[in-house]
Amino acid sequence: MMNTVMLRHAALLSAAGSLLLAGCAAPKPMYQWEGYQTQVYEYFKGESREAQITALESGLQKIQAQSGSVPPGYHAQLGMLYLNIGKGEQMIKEFQTEKTLFPESAPYMDFLLRNVKSDTRTEIKTGGTAAGKDAATAGSPQ
Repeated sequence: MMNTVMLRHAALLSAAGSLLLAGCAAPKPMYQWEGYQTQVYEYFKGESREAQITALESGLQKIQAQSGSVPPGYHAQLGMLYLNIGKGEQMIKEFQTEKTLFPESAPYMDFLLRNVKSDTRTEIKTGGTAAGKDAATAGSPQ
C-alpha cells in the first residue's frame, strides 16, 4: 500500500516537472525581422538603396517561406526605398501592402501617397522622382 502511494506521488511529481519544463520554452516571436532593423539603420546612414532593397526582399522571402509575419513598417520601408530609386509603381504596391497588413497605418500611408503623387505628378508613372525627394520630405516646406 505504501509503495503504491509513493509511486503515485512520484508519477505526479514527474508530470508536474514535465509541465514546468514545457512552460519554460521560449514563445514564438510575433514578427520575423530578418534584417529589417539593420536596413532601417543603413537607410539613415545613406547606404546603397539597391543593396537595402535586395536585403529586405531577401528577408521577405525568408519570412514568407517560414509562414512568418513581417513587422509593422517593413513594406513601408521597402516602398520608401523604391521611391528613392524612382520605382513609383512598386512604391505604391508596398504602401498598399502595408495598409492591408496594418490598417492602423492607413492614414500615414495615404498621407505619403498623396504627397508623393502631388510632388511627382506624372513622374511616378515614368519611374522618376521630383528632385530626388523621398516620401518623408515630400510636401514639407523648403
